[in-house]
Amino acid sequence: MREIESYCAEDTFAVGRELGRQAAAGQIYCLEGDLGVGKTVFTQGFADGLGIEETVNSPTFTILQEYQKGRIPFYHFDVYRIADVEEMEEIGYSDYFYGDGVCLVEWAGLIADILPHERVQVLIEKDLEKGFDYRKICITVVTKRKV
Repeated sequence: MREIESYCAEDTFAVGRELGRQAAAGQIYCLEGDLGVGKTVFTQGFADGLGIEETVNSPTFTILQEYQKGRIPFYHFDVYRIADVEEMEEIGYSDYFYGDGVCLVEWAGLIADILPHERVQVLIEKDLEKGFDYRKICITVVTKRKV
């Protein structure tokens, strides 16, 4: 596990950008954190690292936003409003998870049952004792199923 401290939105964007630069086709990034913690800022940095110049916003109501004009296709999921994992089947999630692009899934814990065993977990947490804009970003590469 890698922990990175962010002291402002620009830092969080930069962490996302660096991971986007390193991202490869077939990878799944699972993004967790409370509302208002900076998931969208992180995701915008991630897209920037992929070379995407389009405006990136959280697809809360559409569940999925596709970006094709970067180094590799980028599939941005926000599953906050998913009531049942079967809704993911309806949008054909496996075509994206096992396709030719990279996926970033906000609120991934809500669909834990269908996540690939190999993925990158990103957790963003606030610590108000360290300041209003402080964030701790924990990055964990998961390579096998926990028993």
